[in-house]
Order: sequence, then C-alpha cells, then structure tokens
Amino acid sequence: MADASHDKEPSGHLTAIHGSVVDVRFPQGVLPAVNEGIAIDRDEPTPLMAEVQQHLDPVTIRAVALGNTAGLARGTSARALGAPIRVPVGGAVLGRLLNAVGEPADRGPELPPGTVFRPIHASAPALKRLGASQEIFHTGIKVIDLLAPLVKGGKAAMFGGAGVGKTVLIMELIRTTVEHHSGISVFAGIGERSREGHELLLELRESGVLARTALVFGQMNEPPGARWRAGLTALTIAEHFRDEKHENVLLLIDNVYRLVQAGGEVSGLLGRLPSRVGYQPTLASEIAELEERIASVAGAAITSIQAVYVPADDFTDPAVAEIFSHLDSSIVLSREMASEATYPAVDPLASTSSLLDPRLVGEAHYRIAQDVRRTIAHYRNLQEIIALLGIEELGAVDRQAVKRARRLMRFLTQPFMVTVAFTGKEGRTVEIADTLAGCRAILDGESDNWAESSLYMIGGLEEARERERASAKATS
Repeated sequence: MADASHDKEPSGHLTAIHGSVVDVRFPQGVLPAVNEGIAIDRDEPTPLMAEVQQHLDPVTIRAVALGNTAGLARGTSARALGAPIRVPVGGAVLGRLLNAVGEPADRGPELPPGTVFRPIHASAPALKRLGASQEIFHTGIKVIDLLAPLVKGGKAAMFGGAGVGKTVLIMELIRTTVEHHSGISVFAGIGERSREGHELLLELRESGVLARTALVFGQMNEPPGARWRAGLTALTIAEHFRDEKHENVLLLIDNVYRLVQAGGEVSGLLGRLPSRVGYQPTLASEIAELEERIASVAGAAITSIQAVYVPADDFTDPAVAEIFSHLDSSIVLSREMASEATYPAVDPLASTSSLLDPRLVGEAHYRIAQDVRRTIAHYRNLQEIIALLGIEELGAVDRQAVKRARRLMRFLTQPFMVTVAFTGKEGRTVEIADTLAGCRAILDGESDNWAESSLYMIGGLEEARERERASAKATS
C-alpha cells in the first residue's frame, strides 16, 4: 500500500516471474534502490506490492512479491515508488487486522482519508536517543514477575510448542498492557493459521481490549514475502506510537522462527547459497534488522514478547542461538507442567532473565527468587527417588523441602482474565509485592500444614488463608 502519487513514478515492465520473485526492467538510469517498493498493476482494485532485493544488470531488478503472483504475465507494467513500502499507522489501525502491506484484512471499512503512512524500513534509534532507565515492566503474572522479570524497552522470548498455553499468555499480556499500563498493543502473527488469527480477533473483541490493539498477519497460506515483512509492518506501527504519540507499546510476535523460515524461502528464490544448517546467509542481519529497532527512547518504550519455536528442541540451532543474542529474558513453557494443569506452564528453572539482578530488582526480590529456584530444583532432584521409594524414605529436611516446593509451584499458578469463560474462575493480577510476600511466607513454613489445593489458582497468599479458614470452619 502506498500513498505516493503515480505521476512521477518511473515505470517498467515484468520480464520474468519465478513464483514469488519477479524481474522488472526499467528505462536506463532510473533503476530503483534495494528495499524500494514496486507497485505491479493487475486486474484488482489494488496493485501487487513487491520489494527490490537485487540489481541484475543496469536496467533490471529482482523483487520479492508481498502477495500472490498468480495471473501475472510478462510485459505487465510496474512502477517504482521511490521509497520503501509504506503502511498505515496511528489511531486508524487500532482495532483493525491488517496484512503485511497494511491493507485491512478483517472485512471492515476502508481506512479513513488522512491516515498517516510510514515506511517499513527505518534505522534503529540512535544511541543518544535510547532511554537510560531500567524500569521493570510488571505483568501481574506471578511466575514471570518473580523469576523472569521484563524491562520496559526490553525483549523477552517465549519458548513453547502447541497446546502449552502460549496464545492464552499472549492475550493476558495484551489485556494487562491495555488495562494497567495504559499502553498500546501490536500483535504480529507470522506464519499463523487463518483460524488462529480469526479466533484471536474474536477473543480480543469480546474481552474489550481490541480498541487499543493493532493486529498484523502474514498467514501461513500467504507467499513467503508477506510472512517475511509482516514483522516489520507491525514494528513500524509500534514505532509510530512510541515516537509520535509517546505511548508505551507492547509488541507481541508469534512466531519469530516463522519469520526466519520465510527469509530462508526468499533467499532460496533469489538464488543465494545456503549457510549453516541450510539457513540463509543473511540470517544474522535479518534478525538484527527487526530486533535492534525494538528499544526504549526518552518518554516511551517498545517492550517485545516473542514466541520462538525451537526445532527438535535444539537450543544450539543457528536461528534460535541468533535470536537468543538479542534477548533480555527467556520464558520457557513446559509441556509436562501443562499436562499437570499447572498454568501458566512457565518452567521456573529453565526461565531466566538478565534483569534478575539485586541492583535492578532489589536485594529482597533477588534472594526470594533464588530461594524459590533452589527449593524447586531440590524437589526435582528428589522426584525420581520419591517415585521409586516413596516420600516416607526421605529425611526430615528433604521432606520439608518437597512440601514447600510443591506449595510454591501451586502458588505460582494463576487464573487469567481471558480464561474466565473456560474455567469459571475470575482472573487475578498480582502486584509484585504480594508475590514476594507469598513466596517468603511459604519458604518460611507458614503454609506447611495447609492443603496444597488452597494455594492452587489464586492471586495473593491472603486468598489461600481465607480458603484455609473456610475449610477449618467447615470441618469444625
């Protein structure tokens, strides 16, 4: 989608079509630059958008189409836009679902006249503009705030497969941002199924947070160019709210690995030789192009939470390792915990954050987090012995550690606002002070004689105390 006039745009024509890649010939001396947009005429209301990737000779470029090339023919006219592809930003896109080139894909009305457009390619903020504060981004989710804290303007990755609660966690984070941080949420669905995009749109509408959310989808059934650039389109929208409106933005990307896969498909179509493990040679620069623009500037920040698929659970995979190098926090979702209905299924030992530092979160928070990890790790080391011999064979100290670890794991579960319709339990948002106080009390033995069920799916520890009092009253 472009808002430039067509009068001064140099015209060329298609000379070859290779799937999603097209070759365009232009008159001598007007060759468009790499990353510049190309509008290709077709028998539809809007032109097909493409992006220049290679100069083949002094008059021919090779471009990647961001839409379906079916029906195109050699000789079809194409226009160079003179700038990168521009997408709509601002208030007009809130509550809307857009495709990779910024066109509405939700069957809603056209975007209003006067909508602001912005190019999808931009430089990362200069060092002197970057925000110096290390303000913690509180999510209200106990296990994340305690063990893998996020920072405003930082990047966190969520590692998890299908069915472990990834989408629910993302939706809860969208709601938290809109309701408690008075911010904007931008969701980028890269390689998502059409059904997932439709369900997300409906759920956001029903939960009442769609009006402060923009959705961008490069769906699984779309050409690789669309999936490759959907992340930059969403980031461009987020940057506008950060730079022009000075609003805090939560940028959610699901799934970054699909963006890498799309880049690999494009690289193959362009004839580039593959690099390590078959990945594109431009892997590092493609990830950096996205990640380095996610930053905090004075007065506003883009905070990003990204889902990452780990192929064959191999964390040494080049794509996963490259994404890791840009992260502040990693949140690992456990299938084993999900199967035990321990939601959110965030693994307290595998999840880490570089921000869990006493200088940032405070000495008390740091010590409690370390004690919680140590207690749960001790319990997991004993699980095999318990399974073989029974808990009665453990010493008194080990039995006490197991008892407290199990209660800590129950306490770190939490009902979400977005799951009320499924669970019947009202969602909870927990302040970090209440999370720390609850964990400290459990570590000190206050709940040793409580039923584990009293700590399951609650907010603060006071709720568990009330359950215990009600239980004692009922049995007396």
